[in-house]
Amino acid sequence: MDYPSNKKPRTDSLEDYTRVTQPTAQANVTAPGDRCTYYGLENQGATCYLNSVLQVLFMTKDFREAVLKYVDEKPASDFDHSLADLFKKLQKDTAETRNITKLLGISNVNEQRDAAEYLERVLTLTSPDISKTFHGCLVNKITCTKGHIATDRDAAFWHLPLPLMDSSERVYSVVDGIDKFFRGSDLSGKNQMYCDQCDDKVDAKIKDVMKHHPDVLILLLKRFEFSYSYMSYVKINQAVDVPYILQIPESDGVESQTYELYAVVDHVGDLRSGHYTTTIKSPDEDNWYKFDDASITLYKSQSSLDTEMFPRSRSAYLLFYRKKKADIQNTKEVSTSEIFQPTPNEDIDQDAEKISKREEGKGTKQKKKPNQAKMERRRNQKVKMKQKGKIKVDKGRFT
Repeated sequence: MDYPSNKKPRTDSLEDYTRVTQPTAQANVTAPGDRCTYYGLENQGATCYLNSVLQVLFMTKDFREAVLKYVDEKPASDFDHSLADLFKKLQKDTAETRNITKLLGISNVNEQRDAAEYLERVLTLTSPDISKTFHGCLVNKITCTKGHIATDRDAAFWHLPLPLMDSSERVYSVVDGIDKFFRGSDLSGKNQMYCDQCDDKVDAKIKDVMKHHPDVLILLLKRFEFSYSYMSYVKINQAVDVPYILQIPESDGVESQTYELYAVVDHVGDLRSGHYTTTIKSPDEDNWYKFDDASITLYKSQSSLDTEMFPRSRSAYLLFYRKKKADIQNTKEVSTSEIFQPTPNEDIDQDAEKISKREEGKGTKQKKKPNQAKMERRRNQKVKMKQKGKIKVDKGRFT
């Protein structure tokens, strides 16, 4: 459930806003000098999670233009057409998302959901020719100490997940998180791998290498984790340092890539009474805007944002980076239609399944069912040993 409009908590991501919206649902903001006008999205009840990501997609100029061009030139799905209709409306007025929620299978608009999950669903339902702006591909490599590559497989992705720590004292650095993500880890001791070429268990290194840098890189700060101590989801409110400029390091012959921050989706509150907003830099100017459903605010002092770091935040959840303009011009055209088959958000799906199973088992003691086949094999083995005189029998039970 969303907070009532007059009781929404303050976000700590951008505190110095000046409100320039109108008091009606038809709220919009006009940039200085009337250079451009932006509109928001109506909240159907608790659909702020969807509004926040749809607003980012609309403000991602390449994606918006791809949607509008595709439906005019090629056979498009119902979802592509609905997204195009939404964007056309959003260019002129405050828009509503009922067709989108219907196509996404959202039956209860008063239930709070996860913005990252529905961002993936939206991108998955759009044509690959449209969503290719967000297509990224990693190569998962495991290499032994002698240089033998045990595995070398592609892994398409919509976003890169960065795990946070459940600590209110330490500050998490996105720069350090990216460095750790691509640094890889060592497999040694009990974790040694078996190398066919070495014909032995050996030390190895496992790492991810960027095969295709997406035009827009999405980072997921994993604020929602399943706690086995509480047997439920918990939110991690750790403070995060978010850089404006992000460098993906060079690795295994793949050149480094520089990205610029242009949007942040924030989540404030807890799991059941939270609220999503998004802060976006205009693609047509240097101004930053905060989109809160149908309400939009303009950042008062743009000069205060001209630093290396975005304001430290305990609510930042999704970070959107686009390639620097100079890098886009020098980027070779790469087809991702064949390599891009992203897996669903495994963290969300697996944890949701765990919760579902535990909810079903509440209040009842569930006995573990033994593996019948395994027990039968053990029983047959003991019978054979008994026949050979290698095992004693006591009261009809094997000992």
